[in-house]
Amino acid sequence: MSLTGSLYSGITGLTAHSQAISVVGNNLANTSTIGFKGSTMQFEDLFYSYVNTASGVDQMGHGVATSAIMTDYSQGPYESSTEVTDMALGGEGFFTVHDPSTGDEYYTRAGNFRFDDDGYLVTPAGLRVQGWEVVDGESTSSGLTQITGTPQDIRLENFQSPPEATSEVSFVLNLDSDSDDNAAVATNPCFSMFQYWDGSEDTPLSDSRYAYQTTISVYDENGTATDLTVYFDPVDDSSVASQSGGYQVWEYVVTIPPSADGRTLDGQSLGTTSAGGVLMIGTLTFNTAGNLVGQSAFTLASGASGDMKDLSNWTLADFSDDGLPIMTANFSGASNASATNQINSTSFSIDFGLSTADLITNNGWEAGSVSNASLIGSTYANIPNMDALDIAADATTSYDTSSSTLTQQQDGYSAGFLQSLTVSSDGIITGNYSNGQVLDLYAVTLSRFDNKYGLEHEGGNLFSATRDSGQAITGTANTSTFGSVAANTLEQSNVDTATEMVRLITLQRGFQSNSKVITTADTLLSEVIALKR
Repeated sequence: MSLTGSLYSGITGLTAHSQAISVVGNNLANTSTIGFKGSTMQFEDLFYSYVNTASGVDQMGHGVATSAIMTDYSQGPYESSTEVTDMALGGEGFFTVHDPSTGDEYYTRAGNFRFDDDGYLVTPAGLRVQGWEVVDGESTSSGLTQITGTPQDIRLENFQSPPEATSEVSFVLNLDSDSDDNAAVATNPCFSMFQYWDGSEDTPLSDSRYAYQTTISVYDENGTATDLTVYFDPVDDSSVASQSGGYQVWEYVVTIPPSADGRTLDGQSLGTTSAGGVLMIGTLTFNTAGNLVGQSAFTLASGASGDMKDLSNWTLADFSDDGLPIMTANFSGASNASATNQINSTSFSIDFGLSTADLITNNGWEAGSVSNASLIGSTYANIPNMDALDIAADATTSYDTSSSTLTQQQDGYSAGFLQSLTVSSDGIITGNYSNGQVLDLYAVTLSRFDNKYGLEHEGGNLFSATRDSGQAITGTANTSTFGSVAANTLEQSNVDTATEMVRLITLQRGFQSNSKVITTADTLLSEVIALKR
């Protein structure tokens, strides 16, 4: 190999080491860049030529070249943040972002996201974060959110939680077994309170006509709250008591303020009649131990006419899919909303701890049950009961202690405004609303690649897919190898400054050594040229 060849070998060394120093310089420049992934440059020797030696034919190298610049995708350290939309990834996934101006998709580990003026979750450069909208704001019990369709721009367009009409009201009560019978009508003792009720009066039922009452707010389809009051009174009629075998019967009336009763039936506006505000009447039966063992429930029949307080107009209630008796109200005064027309009305069930497990046979009631409330009279055996009775562990009781409401619940709510957001480790963005609702809104889309080393650096903390990387495989956090999401956290650069400084020193010495090869070859060439003199 000639001395001139030595010069070229030294030049390749200078070139390769200067490129490697540039890679280290880029790493050090990005030690504070969110989600940055450092790189290392790999060297390889150049081609070899054959030379004749005393031992035969040998090979001689001709310098060095850059083999590859490899990105280090190892996890960077975490740093806490005060912003819930700051997210860090653990695992192999990338956040997926979309450029609205070009339609291109990119991938990033930098999770410093914010909502812009239009409600989009964006990167600092304005690229929109992708996610799946959660179906009906619900997640499965396994934690994997129900998602559908293709990923879309995460956007908060509606900062309200819509109202939900009440569909079920439940009570766990104790009714004092020593209470006095305050409403006693001999002809129909099981419905005495109802007969004393007068919806046309300011006080429909005097407080001297019941033993206990409890009130809960229920909601219509517009989110308007209305007080629902249930009155209770024991049935101490001697005829009923003599036939009950020691069991105790309580009558109940489920009511709303007559002014809120917008039902119409037989051309009458029920809110202005003496029956106004009454949604359901019925009885509760307790055994000698004070446990609930029976319930009847009556609502206005669809063909009711004449006097709405006539007990023959009150027929056995229908049941919900859960086997609970249901009643119908019309809080908003919608047209064509009768006592049983559920299209323009609000229907909801009531739960004292009893339900029927058989909705097919006899419409959920025991065989031979009376068809309307007027047929019960003072005969205990005529009181109907649910078929295939299912008794809850926390059903209403009638013990010898003061009457009290242990728990009461209903599932309706008014409209609510978004108060805050949270992000789970599954990448689920959840809204917390002023009405107490917690709704899952979006599942952040994560992407991974068969060959992440084939991704192309785009700058701005972005990568793009190439033929070498393969197409993005999308999914949600905590599935497959996508990794988890940490909210209020940012992944820092994975560049280790100490390692890079040592590498820089090594490269500097390599560069200096190659420069010495050039100067040495130059000196030797000068000696050759001097031979002519």
